[in-house]
Amino acid sequence: MTNPAGVTGDLHDAVRGADVFIGVSAPDVLPASWISDMASSPVIFALANPDPEVDVDAAQHLAAVLATGRSDYPNQINNVLAFPGVFRGLLDAHARTITDAMLLAAADAIADVVDGAQLNASFIVPSVFDSAVAPAVAEAVAKATTAADLVNSPRLNARSSLCAQRTTTGVTTSALIMSPNHQVSQILAKLAHSA
Repeated sequence: MTNPAGVTGDLHDAVRGADVFIGVSAPDVLPASWISDMASSPVIFALANPDPEVDVDAAQHLAAVLATGRSDYPNQINNVLAFPGVFRGLLDAHARTITDAMLLAAADAIADVVDGAQLNASFIVPSVFDSAVAPAVAEAVAKATTAADLVNSPRLNARSSLCAQRTTTGVTTSALIMSPNHQVSQILAKLAHSA
């Protein structure tokens, strides 16, 4: 269910009192002034690229944490943080499927690359150039795959793994964004409180 509270109305109605806004849609759909209507210390992930959902310069002083998909602002959220580590982990473990647990393991591995002493509102994710990210993600995904006993024989070739991953990830990622489960909410809450 994407709307368990049954919120109706427009985007402004939906963000009132919200802790987190995750945008993956279109530029300038969230006026910065609406951030003041959110819960205290809101977390904003405005990921539309190249132009985020909110004016970053106007929103920076209103949000506890602000992340975009752009490299010219702090906290660049980019799928290169997960890939090729996710693929490598799936291939190394000979995975035949992908689960939310694997994706959460990848997210935790990415977060763990940022040292606690470095963690701040402007540095919640490692750089896309951090060479520690891909191996950490690959190891976490492989462990999650093995723990869930979702391995297949070595005959599964790289091409079929990549195709299955690409197809499944699009659906799963959308589901996580549209229907955050309790674990995702806990991770986002940790980010908000550590900022």
